[in-house]
Amino acid sequence: MIGTLSLDLTSWILLTDLVIRFSFSLRIIMRKRAASISFAWLTIILLLPFVGAVTYLLFGENRLGERRASRLLKGRPILKQWATSLREIPAVDWQAVNPECRPLNQQIFTTTGMPTMPGNQLELIDTAELFFSRLITDIDRAHFNCSLEFYIFNEGGGVDAVIEALIRAQERGVTCRLLLDSIGSKPFLRSQSANRLRKAGVEIREALPAGLIRALFIRIDLRNHRKIVVIDNEIAYTGSQNLVDPKFFRQDEQVGEWVDAMVRLTGPVVELLAAGFLFDWLLERRQWPTRLKKMIGIQPVSAAGDALVQLVPSGPGYGESSIHDFLLTAIYAARHELVLTTPYFVPDNAILAALRSAAQRGVEVTIIVPETNDSRLVHYASRANFTTLSQAGIRIMFFSGGLLHTKTITVDNDFCLFGSVNLDMRSFWLNFEMTLVIYDQVFTNTLRSLQQAYLHRSHQLDLAVFNNRPYRQQLLENIALLIGPLL
Repeated sequence: MIGTLSLDLTSWILLTDLVIRFSFSLRIIMRKRAASISFAWLTIILLLPFVGAVTYLLFGENRLGERRASRLLKGRPILKQWATSLREIPAVDWQAVNPECRPLNQQIFTTTGMPTMPGNQLELIDTAELFFSRLITDIDRAHFNCSLEFYIFNEGGGVDAVIEALIRAQERGVTCRLLLDSIGSKPFLRSQSANRLRKAGVEIREALPAGLIRALFIRIDLRNHRKIVVIDNEIAYTGSQNLVDPKFFRQDEQVGEWVDAMVRLTGPVVELLAAGFLFDWLLERRQWPTRLKKMIGIQPVSAAGDALVQLVPSGPGYGESSIHDFLLTAIYAARHELVLTTPYFVPDNAILAALRSAAQRGVEVTIIVPETNDSRLVHYASRANFTTLSQAGIRIMFFSGGLLHTKTITVDNDFCLFGSVNLDMRSFWLNFEMTLVIYDQVFTNTLRSLQQAYLHRSHQLDLAVFNNRPYRQQLLENIALLIGPLL
């Protein structure tokens, strides 16, 4: 009798497991996502009984939560309509810039509604010390509002001085707002410094609140990865640096100091960054973004320079593959030189094919990644593609001066991409990101000079030595590559 019950129980477990695997596999197939992502999830579902299904439930689909998704769905057309109905923008002479830029501009405008804004001035900030100095000066000069949106806000060093500047600004009547990712800034949100800011009157909101209960209803690894500062709706910052001092941040990870860059902007594009911040802020306050049109403070910004800049917000609800698609267009636009810097290099087959194609048609392609990464999975998954890329003629450069966290692409010394997007599937499909496409040769050459400075602190991959690495390491790389689409 006991043996029969045991047999029946085993049969039910096996049958249940079979039904779960079949059901989830069918669901993955019918969602029609990129083949690499679908195969990765099918591998997990089929190889890990029950655990694979639970993992997929938690992390397999872009579940924002019904209310948030509804607000985003209703609010996005408002933002798009507002962006396209800005005051009349002078026509851009793309022949004078680079004819290759025009299709990219049109693609971004079609998918996001964000026009190319002329009349901007940009200042590249390539050290944390300079970033803190410029930011604190601008906060101290603020008259109306200071809006900051970051993935990570971490106490220590220069950040403590920024905190004091915000308190001073709030005390003299400036409206100060902090929008911080719930997971990335979790320690700070519960810190004494955060309490000081709240007591001073600074408004602090968690972006995409996360927790064990919420994990049952929303996907908690969908994160707000943006880095935005807007001051008096006249000055803005964006780029790759979190609000952390690299001399104090994660010094126990044995990767050296984080190396980042930001850009300080003045001119009409600041209007779009201000609207982007307010859109995110209203979503977290559970207010309908239709109020965006009525918000006081979003005013047309006068021209401050000559640079053409296009803002590209991305993330769930912004078009499933928009950031990925326009990156492909930018890579295929290259005719002479393509230089990319990224800390996390786990692209899909389409990006890999575009990079190989560029090298094969005579473009000098250089990819700069940190020699040591803070993610072991990313480290192995990245290296799995290096042989194929090197054989196509692409230079793989290892930066040895710390964890290179700057995300840049320069194309033919004509235009560049600068922002928070990594070359991995998480940035392409999951995170809320912000990217600038800058159609300006002067700034592009300045950014290229920074890339060259990174190259001087890098060494090139030796393919002969690399191909002789131990079999165990190659196996780990190929295993990591299988789940690369999920990293």
